[in-house]
Amino acid sequence: LQKVQVLPQTVLYIADAETFSGHEECHEQKKARKRNSKETAIALEKLLPKRCQVLGLVTPGVVVTPMGSSSNQPQEIEEGEAGFALLFPKIDGVKIHTFHFSKDSKNRVFDESKFAEAGLKNNPDLRVVLLFGYNSWKSGATRFLHQIVNPLNEKSIILAGGQVESFTSLTSENNNAQPGDACGVVGLAFSGPQIQSATILLDQDVADERTAEAAMQRLKAANIPEHNTIGFMFACVGRGYRHYKTKRNMEADAFRKFFPNVPLFGFFGHGEIGCDRIVTGNFVLRECNDIKDDLLHGYTTVMTLIHLGSTK
Repeated sequence: LQKVQVLPQTVLYIADAETFSGHEECHEQKKARKRNSKETAIALEKLLPKRCQVLGLVTPGVVVTPMGSSSNQPQEIEEGEAGFALLFPKIDGVKIHTFHFSKDSKNRVFDESKFAEAGLKNNPDLRVVLLFGYNSWKSGATRFLHQIVNPLNEKSIILAGGQVESFTSLTSENNNAQPGDACGVVGLAFSGPQIQSATILLDQDVADERTAEAAMQRLKAANIPEHNTIGFMFACVGRGYRHYKTKRNMEADAFRKFFPNVPLFGFFGHGEIGCDRIVTGNFVLRECNDIKDDLLHGYTTVMTLIHLGSTK
């Protein structure tokens, strides 16, 4: 049989900070020099098609299902170098696009017309938005994040993500402002009537194997088809083995128990974006209460499923 290669149209890659700030041999000086994260990003993107949308993130830790099979055991890698890339080809009935909102030091109020330009407003097919804040330590960063999140806090949209250390690239635009100069939000938007999704929030009370598995059982009850589905895990750096009293990989193992054939990807970050939002096939929220969803958290984990539709 002839091998067929599918070119990616959108790529999300995430690596831990150690990977992007490692050292390499400098032949001219014959000593190691610190590798610039931009250099690493450029080297990675040279492997991809020129018109490919690329979003690269740097985080304190990585959650990854090793390459080979979706049934491989997902791993929470909190220490050491690690990274992964998700390559999305053209998918019938699905549109995936990147976006970037940077805080303007001159204007305190965000211009919401930019939402429409990014396909995040007046888009009836919008189903899932993955949001990643960067430089959250800068003045005004939290307020700016609220200005982005609040208008998107609609019952028909799944929102999930977290605070990362930085983003290394966003090739869908000519971005002159480097991440170190400002704070902002980058992300991926998934549109298409065939997309199904659900998300749950594991709060601080989820602190052992029993409660972690109970949370995954709630996600399982959403009845999202597992074929052609990706799992995302966005966890606080304060969770992991520290939170579970030195037992490692607790949440990833609990996920795999209920979703043995769904690959899981994500990161450990500095704050989480998401809530319990489990929807049915016709994308109507199963209301749990009348209180407006709080989307910004700390010391939690957000687990999300995205089903991209059935393949022909």
